[in-house]
Amino acid sequence: MRNLSLPLALTARISPVVVLAAAGWALTSGPATTPAAEKESAPQSAGETPSGASTAAASKQYAAAPAPCGSIGTATIKSLVPGAKTAGKEIPSTDTALRRTCSWNALKGYDYRWLDVSFEITESDAAAAKSYKETIAEKSGGGSVPGVGDAGYSVVNLTTEDKQQTREGVVIIQASNALVTVTYNGSDFESKKAPSTDEINKGAIKAAKEAVAALESGQKA
Repeated sequence: MRNLSLPLALTARISPVVVLAAAGWALTSGPATTPAAEKESAPQSAGETPSGASTAAASKQYAAAPAPCGSIGTATIKSLVPGAKTAGKEIPSTDTALRRTCSWNALKGYDYRWLDVSFEITESDAAAAKSYKETIAEKSGGGSVPGVGDAGYSVVNLTTEDKQQTREGVVIIQASNALVTVTYNGSDFESKKAPSTDEINKGAIKAAKEAVAALESGQKA
């Protein structure tokens, strides 16, 4: 087997899984959502109308983030990240009720794949919609993802470092007061080419659909 000269930024990604889980989180674009407010609104005063309380309750469907590593089916993980441990690795969070992320990554032969799934719970539908709009405004060049949640957006970008290509897809879904973000990327260290846009985009959208279904059904790992 001939020696491969890998770019510095990608060398960390073919280290043992424990190192990859720590280093790769910083290397991927990851979710770019606005942190959710952690404080609940003040209790309703006696003078406020019951209809106001009903509207507030209806605008916050989810109280906590689901277990992210149980949100993607085993078959999908094996398909998108060949060779990865299907259990995934949850990324530490300062508040697991509000934000949880799971990561899968593997190098099989010369093909490398990385998948992140993140859930963020905001204080209301309006807060989630605001964060969603701000996020997609920063990620130009993508398109809508219809039929998933209340709003969906997908974008794929190609980067090249030391002649090594990496293609990364990001899908952001707003579902009521929750934001679901999927990041999926890949590289081929032998050809130095990246997977096709279609492969990365379809893979990211497939994972996003399963993650939203898990959120809606209250699935736990």
